[in-house]
Amino acid sequence: MTDLDFWNRHSVQYLEMAFDTGHKEKIHDPDGYGKRTGECGDTVEFSIKVKDGVLDSISFMAHGCLNTTACCNTVVSFARGKTIDQAWEITPEQVVEYLQTLPPDHEHCAQLAVGGLYLALSDFQSGRTHRAKTA
Repeated sequence: MTDLDFWNRHSVQYLEMAFDTGHKEKIHDPDGYGKRTGECGDTVEFSIKVKDGVLDSISFMAHGCLNTTACCNTVVSFARGKTIDQAWEITPEQVVEYLQTLPPDHEHCAQLAVGGLYLALSDFQSGRTHRAKTA
């Protein structure tokens, strides 16, 4: 496979999400945090800040393949500015559909990314991170 094959094989959405590094960071003092490792060995970490019930800031760290990064960036773009309830409605299927050219054998990357978000949302709703910050 040549480099041109890669670029021609993927949608613009996939390429933008796979190579965007603007959301790859850990938020200092997050309101919610979730870390998940998939069966493939990829690990994702999501950090969220909530203001007035809305995801004001969301970022991730991904240790794995380009497909996982594309899925994490898609989750961030879907979740930012949404209410907590709206963020719970994000599904792996929506991520796959948006990316258009995520290889079928990597659809588990979408499940991993959405699962990491869900863990951060759950952490926020349970108050675990907040309690740890004030303890």
